Amino acid sequence: MFVDGCFWHGCPVHKTVPKSNAAWWATKLARNVERDRETDAYLADLGWEVLRIWEHDDPDRAADRVEIVVRGGRGGP
Repeated sequence: MFVDGCFWHGCPVHKTVPKSNAAWWATKLARNVERDRETDAYLADLGWEVLRIWEHDDPDRAADRVEIVVRGGRGGP
């Protein structure tokens, strides 16, 4: 399980890009998202169930998703 920060991992709801040095930040943040997808695919290929939880997600709901996976179900969005 990963708990992703909205800023660093490109949350579709809360994503922002700083105005200062915007091009550098846009590249940096896009690469973070790309690396997240690469990591997801790598771990899935090894048989892991990857859960990504946003920092703003409800903790109880996130814990429920983890429990479902641990108990052998799917913990999708």
